Amino acid sequence: MKIAIAWRVAAISVVALFGLVRGAMAQSDYPRGPVKMLVGFAAGGGNDLLARLVAQKLAEKFGQPVVVENRPGAGSMIALEAVARAAPDGQTLAIAPYGTLVINPAVYSKVPYDSLASFTHLSIVATYPFILTVAADNPAKNLAELVAAAKAAPDKANYGSSAPVMQLMTEQFKAKTGAPFEHIPIKSTGEAIQGLLNGQLTMAFIDPGPLMGPLKAGRVRALASSGSKRFPELPDVPTMTEAGVPGVEVDGFMGVIGPKGLPSAVITRLESELVAMTKLPDFQERLKAQGLVPVGSTGKDYRAVVERDLPIWKGVAQAANIKLD
Repeated sequence: MKIAIAWRVAAISVVALFGLVRGAMAQSDYPRGPVKMLVGFAAGGGNDLLARLVAQKLAEKFGQPVVVENRPGAGSMIALEAVARAAPDGQTLAIAPYGTLVINPAVYSKVPYDSLASFTHLSIVATYPFILTVAADNPAKNLAELVAAAKAAPDKANYGSSAPVMQLMTEQFKAKTGAPFEHIPIKSTGEAIQGLLNGQLTMAFIDPGPLMGPLKAGRVRALASSGSKRFPELPDVPTMTEAGVPGVEVDGFMGVIGPKGLPSAVITRLESELVAMTKLPDFQERLKAQGLVPVGSTGKDYRAVVERDLPIWKGVAQAANIKLD
């Protein structure tokens, strides 16, 4: 009996050891050839620049090319659908921004992926807030004054948005304050800034990258930030909560995802490399220059953010009757 038990323990130990060795081999064998990093936007934008920086750092670690492929269109849904359909081997990854994972399901009836079930969430590489901005000559010096002016002259109150996330944020702001801002659709952040400067727009939520130049030049004024914390590059600008409008909180993110079902060893390798690169001084400086805040979250935390925010924006879109089909 004792001999049989001893043999059984030994067999279990061998199986466990084999599993560990196989996992280590899988991690050391990855990647097996060039890795694709998909981007759902054209070359030259913020997502593309981040993808190329991440690809460069991963290639240095992998000893294999990491090739950025731009597949723009349909609010980045084309790129993410390709990842969702890719083989679960880690050879196809993507930059997945906040709007694509969290906002698209709120404003489109048909999305060709499930933001939670279709992907392996690896790491949020960087975050950024949206800055509620007015022209420098706007009399409003804070949110209370902006809301009061809009209520006093509703026919002159409007806002511009170049993406669904900005529109939903402003609609939430309107719901919280009762401010009657009319929506003016625009094509780009640059057009939003120009609209503020020429008086066509009263306000707009704008991401920090393109905003910093006009802001530092004194051409526009930042009233509040959507982030959960103050944006490091604008320490004097309060959060929406600090400015008196709690509940309008968005930390936009850019994360890396793969298809669902990635092997655990591949997940561990990718997550560890992504977290490590966000601690590199040169990587942090490059992100800072783009108006981004380095994060390096775990995949578990990445998924939790998506899971938390999806129902919030679906509710806002439904209340404001926003559908972009």
